Amino acid sequence: MQLNTIKPSEGSKHAKRRVGRGIGSGLGKTAGRGHKGQKSRSGGYHKVGFEGGQMPMQRRLPKRGFKSHLLQFNAEVNLTDLQRLGAAEVDMLTLKQARLIGELAKVVKVINTGELTMAVVLKGIGATAGAKAAIEAAGGSVA
Repeated sequence: MQLNTIKPSEGSKHAKRRVGRGIGSGLGKTAGRGHKGQKSRSGGYHKVGFEGGQMPMQRRLPKRGFKSHLLQFNAEVNLTDLQRLGAAEVDMLTLKQARLIGELAKVVKVINTGELTMAVVLKGIGATAGAKAAIEAAGGSVA
């Protein structure tokens, strides 16, 4: 194989359709756009979701709920993650370095998912009631 013999695979390239080039081409006169109307004119089309002037779906339906921008500052860690981390003392910095929580996190809470068999001391980290019981049962504490 040489550089001058490389060709695209069969059927991957095709000639652009040339419209408006006479009756014999099959795409002359109106160039496949039909007669009159907004879609036949140059630059004439409508935005996505436009329903011909009827009130569009996204405006007919009621607004519901919201997504809090403060959520990006909250993070949660489960017991399995703490077990895998293997540290005796866990604080915010330890979790960030282990990439268990995001860099922006300000509030961290341990949730009761998975199992914990080693003693872990949490500093500056919250825990749910179930997670706190599991941590204390394993010999750890929540400060």
